[in-house]
Amino acid sequence: MTGILHGWPVQEFLRLTGAGVPIIQAPMAGAGGVALAAAAIRGGAVGSLPCAMLTPDQVREQVAQVRALADGPLNLNFFCHHLGDPPDETAWRALLQPFYDKEGVGPPATPPPLRAPFGDAMCAVVEEVRPEMMSFHFGLPEPRLLDRVRRAGALIVGNATTRAEAAFLTDHVDLLIAQGFEAGGHAGYFLGEFRPKGTLALVREVALDADVPLVPTIAAGGIADAAGIAAALMLDAGAVQLGTAYLHTAEATISPVHRAALRTGETVVTNLFSGGLARGIRNALIDAIGPVHPAAPRFPYASAALAELRRVAEADGRGDYSPLWAGKAASLGAPLPGQPLEGAQALTERLAREVADLLGTPP
Repeated sequence: MTGILHGWPVQEFLRLTGAGVPIIQAPMAGAGGVALAAAAIRGGAVGSLPCAMLTPDQVREQVAQVRALADGPLNLNFFCHHLGDPPDETAWRALLQPFYDKEGVGPPATPPPLRAPFGDAMCAVVEEVRPEMMSFHFGLPEPRLLDRVRRAGALIVGNATTRAEAAFLTDHVDLLIAQGFEAGGHAGYFLGEFRPKGTLALVREVALDADVPLVPTIAAGGIADAAGIAAALMLDAGAVQLGTAYLHTAEATISPVHRAALRTGETVVTNLFSGGLARGIRNALIDAIGPVHPAAPRFPYASAALAELRRVAEADGRGDYSPLWAGKAASLGAPLPGQPLEGAQALTERLAREVADLLGTPP
């Protein structure tokens, strides 16, 4: 085991990214941002900003803020979905009517902004701010945009949930995320239907698949402590992407309700909050109508009808209609009652030390 941290996958990841440890802080909209990304970078990891719900000006501003706080590799994350024409929401709003009645609200008069796919305006900002990395969810942007990203000097990172997606992506990317079904947030499948596969099984399949060109693989899903990281690296991952582990840190911007719910660790895959399949903690809406319902409009349209319900419940300190995204290992790393929250820099540094100890290798 002594050569794992000095083997090709890890060393190639570190060489390409400039990171000090084989960890990427996952981009998590609504949970992470400037402070979290900067703290992870200071700890030696790749820091990430979730950009799918930001405007170009906000991306420009947040990148500048991270750069002022930390010196190291920064990843910008975008979605590559296709909006299409707005769907008919009649059945969805009818299903939600009892909840509107209960909370004394209705569908929003002005729907909130939707998650937008990566396009020309964001690409222009990327060319300006020149991040070290760009990760994409739900496939990749069109070739002309991808060429512009590459010419801007960014490493391109794709997200695969199957061997077929990995084989497709590795012809176009520098790094590959192998996202298992244990991962919190949206499952990034894009070739066919969602075909759940465990993280470690997927990492190993990709590593042994002769049809998948050789690029460092990043394990994502259900990994929240040093033992999980070590297991992924032993199966030839070059790094891990941690999301839920960072939700327990002081820099995470989640609500007190979300933070408390992490302790239960009971998560399900649901389409209620965006229309896309995503893993989160059970709440009142899921308990009432089930985690997956055919009336929910396709991604990302389902979220609009929930906006007013979320607003009134969150103002009351409830997460009844909010997406409480978390992975299967949600409870790992939760501080004991009364203990202060660990900072993201300290978490990153501690995990690196513990992994080195487990693998018998100096960090």
